[in-house]
This record gives sequence, C-alpha cells and structure tokens, in this order.
Amino acid sequence: MVAFDRVKSGIPEMDKALDNIRLGDNVVWRVSYLSQFKLFMEPYIKQAIEDKRNIIYFRFASHEPLLEDRPEIKIIKIPLTHRFENFTVAIHNAIEKEGKDAFYVFDCLSDLQIAWATDLMMGNFFRVTCPFLFILDTVAFFPIIRGKHSVQAINKILNTTQLFFDVYSDNKNIYVRPQKVWERNSDTMFLPHIYNPKSGEFRPILDGVQSSRFYQTLGQAQRSADEQYSDSWDRFFNRVKLLKESGIDITDECSQMCNIMMTRDFKMRQLVKKHFTPEDYFAVRDHMVGTGMIGGKACGMLLARAIIRNKEHDISEVLEPHDSFYVGSDLYYTYIVDNNLWDIRVRQRTEEGYFELAREFADKIMGGTFSESMRNQFVRIIEYYGQDPYIIVHYSFKQYFRGRIRKCFCREI
Repeated sequence: MVAFDRVKSGIPEMDKALDNIRLGDNVVWRVSYLSQFKLFMEPYIKQAIEDKRNIIYFRFASHEPLLEDRPEIKIIKIPLTHRFENFTVAIHNAIEKEGKDAFYVFDCLSDLQIAWATDLMMGNFFRVTCPFLFILDTVAFFPIIRGKHSVQAINKILNTTQLFFDVYSDNKNIYVRPQKVWERNSDTMFLPHIYNPKSGEFRPILDGVQSSRFYQTLGQAQRSADEQYSDSWDRFFNRVKLLKESGIDITDECSQMCNIMMTRDFKMRQLVKKHFTPEDYFAVRDHMVGTGMIGGKACGMLLARAIIRNKEHDISEVLEPHDSFYVGSDLYYTYIVDNNLWDIRVRQRTEEGYFELAREFADKIMGGTFSESMRNQFVRIIEYYGQDPYIIVHYSFKQYFRGRIRKCFCREI
C-alpha cells in the first residue's frame, strides 16, 4: 500500500470529520479511563479484522487486557522491566519483524511510568518508537491517562505523533477534542466533537448550549486531574519528604527509592536498605542531575561510607564529609534520543554492528549537544564548587558501548 493512504477507523463519521486516519499515523488518545479509549479502539480493531489487516497488540502493562485472545489478533507480550533499553529494543525488533502496513494497539503508556519512575523515559520511548512505526506505514493506537504526566512529557508526545485526541465524558455525552491532526485541515476539524458510540454519530459542537456543557465537563476533568509541571520522579520524592516530615513511616518508600536510584543488584540493594537512612536517599537525590541509577561506583562508595558511619559512630570527627554530584543513567538515553542517535544505537547493539558501528556511534556521540535543561544542571555543579578542584569518574569507553555508562561528579579528596 502507499504511504499516507486513507484507512477506515471503524467510525465513518469520524473518518469524514478528520479526513481519515492514514497509513503511518500514530494515534494517541488521552483519556480519564481506559474504557473511554476502548470506545474508539474497538471499532478500529473490528474494521481492521474486516479489512484483513495484520493486527498486533503489544501487551506489557499491569491493567486488564485491552483486547481478548482471538485468531485475527497477534498478541506480543513484552516484559516491562526497569531496563528502558531492553524493553524499547524488544518493541523495535518486534515491529521490524512485522514489517509494513501492520495495525497496532499498545497497552497504556502511563504504565511505563511505574517501571521507570519518570515521565522523561516514557516520552523518550514514544519519541523513538513513533517514527519507526511511521516509516513502516503502520497505524498504531496508544492510550495515556490524563493528569498522570508532566507537561514536558505530553509535549514530547504531542510533537512526535501525527494524531492526538483528548476524550472527555459526562453522564450523557462522549466528547472528543482534537489537539493535533497532522497534514489535514477543515473548518471544523479542531472543534470539540460529540461521539455517540451506539449510532456512530461524530459531530462538531456548533451549538452554544452544547459548547457550554462541553466546557463544563472539560473544567471538571481538569480539576480532578491537573496536568503536572514537574516529572513524576520529582513528585514522588517531594511526597516522600512530606510524609517523613509528618512523622509517617516511609519504609516502603525508602525501599522504592533504593530500587529506582541506587542499584539493580539484589545483594547491593539489601545492604543499601539495611544501612541507608531516609536522609541518605534525599541527599543523593538532591545532588543528582536527571533521573535513573547513579551507577555502581557511586553506590558502592556511598554504601561503604554508610556502613562505616553506622559501625563507627565517632568516625565523623575524622572522616571528611562527602560531597558529590551524580548524573542519572536516564540522561544517557535522553542524550541519544535528543541527538537522533537511537537508530544507530539499536543497530550497534546487534552482533553484526557491535564493532562495525562502534566508531561511528562514538563520533556521533562526541558531536552531539546537550539540551538547555541539561546544560543548566551541569552549570549548577560547576557553580557549586566554584574555584575548588573536582574530578569526574566514569566507566571505560569500552563499557560505554555496552550501555552501562554511569557518570559521577566527585569532589577531589
């Protein structure tokens, strides 16, 4: 089939109103509940089955399945682990195997936040997956939950996808407000629409009374699920600090802080959880650039100091206070994504490309640029130390290509 060909969504009036979904489109539905997403996904799947499409459902989230087992649908289960790269490459490889003209449904992207503890990486996942689907002339439906993500993460998705719809509902109506419809336009396309699932009607709101009812529903939805202006990572740590200040037990939260920030090694985790205080975790977070793991060297150094402190209570009188900054592992992937290097990173991971593409990948990494946000955080470190000397500790260049780079800014002692 030809790229950007019109395809049927299963809702004829919606096709007419929006000038059809096209091959290559990624379609994001921001909803309050997954039941709202199903109102549009189910006709899409029914139509795809009638048109004998190659239908794939990516199953990775903890919520109830969006689609039931049936012979016309291929369900690909991808374990959702804390390892962003492994998960994202597994999705990439499955898409590559299915080839052109496939029709996809993804589990709710908001569940990625649970595994990765940050909106940043959800946005990175979409930014590298969406273009790959586009060049293969596929159609993909994605749900996300309103109010769960930072404005920055939503903007990353909005800037990448072809179609983005907000869905709202009251006791009577289902409302759809298109936020982005790429390369299509009409006089009413971007007006709020009312959708009737039973009749299939999909009509723009042109009446003043209906418009008032829509904005009342919109206001209620936004009050109950305000978009966030900080990443879920920061919101989590701020909430834990408030719980601690209120005298509430935060043992479970400390365990989570260890799991998302300190180490993935089981034995190391047990030791960190035994010897770290809540203040230790907060101190690490307050000295981090970005999100993710601080790396094995930094974790081992901090754990050793905590063990000595706990066993030798007078050691603080002779031991110099520790004063380091840490660059979270997520910044490594964000740098690759922001500099459009993900494709070569995926190819370099293969057996054929591991050595062949290593030098090219290295040169492109060295030629990349940090975002303004990253640069500002690095400047903060430099300003913090002023004229005092400091050293930068990192893994070897060979290990860098194994995807295990972790950086730690450490003051010279």
